Amino acid sequence: MHPRFLRNVIIKGLVLFFLIDLVCGGLDPAALGKVSLYNHIFSGRQRFPFGEDSSQSYNLSLFNLDAMFAAHIIAGGQKPVDEYRVILIGDSSTWGTLLRPKETLTGQMNAAGLTLCGKTLRVYNLGYPTISLTKDLMVLDYALRYQPDLVIWLTSLEAFPDENQLTSPIVANNAARVDDLISRYNLPLSPNDPALIRPGFWDSTLIGQRRALADLFRLQVYGVLWTATGIDQTYPADYQAAQTDFNKDVLYHGMHPPTLDASQLAFGVFEAGLRLAGETPVILVNEPMLVSVGENSDLRYNFLYPRWAYDQWRVMMSVRAAAGDWNYLDLWNVIPADQFTNSSIHLTPAGEALLAGRVEQAVLQQSCP
Repeated sequence: MHPRFLRNVIIKGLVLFFLIDLVCGGLDPAALGKVSLYNHIFSGRQRFPFGEDSSQSYNLSLFNLDAMFAAHIIAGGQKPVDEYRVILIGDSSTWGTLLRPKETLTGQMNAAGLTLCGKTLRVYNLGYPTISLTKDLMVLDYALRYQPDLVIWLTSLEAFPDENQLTSPIVANNAARVDDLISRYNLPLSPNDPALIRPGFWDSTLIGQRRALADLFRLQVYGVLWTATGIDQTYPADYQAAQTDFNKDVLYHGMHPPTLDASQLAFGVFEAGLRLAGETPVILVNEPMLVSVGENSDLRYNFLYPRWAYDQWRVMMSVRAAAGDWNYLDLWNVIPADQFTNSSIHLTPAGEALLAGRVEQAVLQQSCP
């Protein structure tokens, strides 16, 4: 083959690839995320895709909400007429770190075989690891299209600081959705916050989107193993137990005792979630946490919370709940310390059973249309 001919072929090939890449600059992985083999060829997942060791968990973390919901069992078809549909939103404790799907709060509530308003009560786990009210709001905004009859929103103080709102990767990588929520609900957040990741033109080309497209493909591939095994996270034989001894540091997100500054907490985002739910009733749950009796536990409840900050936040929540007529359950200390696993909010299966019992009582008190 003549070198000049080969050179021309290579040049033309590169030019053609460059043109195709430019033309596909508008390709949106989010739109592709709606196309899924889950709930069709593969079983729908019991919780959102999330994971770091795909080879053992048959799972991965991605930022495409369409793909996350399309893979979830809630997207498995029309809502049955005899189903009373409950969705849970929250952090990794709701998602169920170190728990198998049947051991989570969702799994145990479904196993109870409850009925309400003459319908079978079915609970869907829409928790997602990382702690942020804005993340929860974004999930709730999407989830309402699935016609829940009840929302249970589990949260804690750590979801409230302003500086935590946009740093969750799932939030930071969905800037357009955040912009929309800020606009609709006049949220106390800035669309110009540098935490929000805004792709440029080159990021929208095939080359720029190769990671996102690969993740969509990998998620479908893992559907084979998920369906066959029911495994969606790693279950180590041993793990480091939650910290129970602390130093004397009592700062909380830069705030000093004795006063917790409510202006640095995203109550506006929280209240937007209640407005967003509209006519759908919401049960708000202050999720259980470990209460340590170790060194300096007179200063800190656990790794997350100095006592002074957490106590003031609980008062703030109680006052706002009374003023707003919220359906609010403060379950902060109902689980014994020995029923936490690797953090101050992750529960054992037995701890989840105790929590499920308390939440079920509140659910069964709901009035029927």
